[in-house]
Amino acid sequence: MADKPFTVLDLLDMDLKGYNALNLKCIAGRKGLTRAITVPDINRPGLELSGFYESFAFERVQVFGRGEFAYLAKLHAENRTETVEKLFSYNIPCAVFTHSLTPESSFIEIAEKTGCAILQTDLESSEFSTRLLRLFSNVFAPKKIMHGVLVEVYGVGVLLAGHSGVGKSECALELIERGHRLVADDSVEIRCVNGNTLVGQGANILINHHMEIRGLGIINISQLYGVGSIREQTELQLIIRLEEWDQNKIYDRLGTDPAGTDLLGVRVPTIEIPVRPGRNLPIIIEAAVMNERLKSMGYNSARDFNQNILKWIESGEAQAAYYGSEDHY
Repeated sequence: MADKPFTVLDLLDMDLKGYNALNLKCIAGRKGLTRAITVPDINRPGLELSGFYESFAFERVQVFGRGEFAYLAKLHAENRTETVEKLFSYNIPCAVFTHSLTPESSFIEIAEKTGCAILQTDLESSEFSTRLLRLFSNVFAPKKIMHGVLVEVYGVGVLLAGHSGVGKSECALELIERGHRLVADDSVEIRCVNGNTLVGQGANILINHHMEIRGLGIINISQLYGVGSIREQTELQLIIRLEEWDQNKIYDRLGTDPAGTDLLGVRVPTIEIPVRPGRNLPIIIEAAVMNERLKSMGYNSARDFNQNILKWIESGEAQAAYYGSEDHY
């Protein structure tokens, strides 16, 4: 969840487009826009309107569809407002009416008196609920800020990590030159969605497509390379750590023991790539991404190589080659 409370006003102000749009507007109870939404779920208050308030999930957003609206109209016609008054006696975050439905004046008066916001959307109840829950899964997802550069290479989200000055931004810039896309530079926000998927984006949406290149300064990637060179967010599937070449360190040369990083409860494949003059890092990263995609499709190059070596040894050809050599003594 975010550091500050997520309020009803935040819900209204979210810039959502396409299949994510909620089409919400406030029709009453504006004093309640500052109420916090603390539970990422919804409730259809049909039982509560009939007078059953045991186990009332009042902490959730209350969604009123056609069924609840028809029952409210019946209560209004019978001048029975005590049930509605009891509903608003609980500190509910807000009430949302779908299908562009507008509640009766008695309902609005009680909402105004108790300071609860009444929202309206033109979406159907099921579609609105699906979109709202999808939004909540992002807003309330566990998150972490990481230092690095997040790029999308061949459709795979790659976090370039490493010490400051190792060349992360320069490497990302060359990847962009080769047709890949930048998501965020320097400060990357990672969120765990649905418990097993990591999604990364810029920690500051206003500057996440700018990049700092030492000796050059700040550059705007979207302006220099076009909107096709950037992306707002991507699924994080691979971490590549760049580090200065250490001649005393033993680096993995076969790839038979894959490393990983535990991030927000999700294991992310991790590769260490030593940096030294003459190494073409963008090509190495592209190869690493394609190799990772092959692994996700069920093919492991290192394991296949190891099995072929074992078969060659078992076949006897290795022994024949050894004993047939004149210098094996």
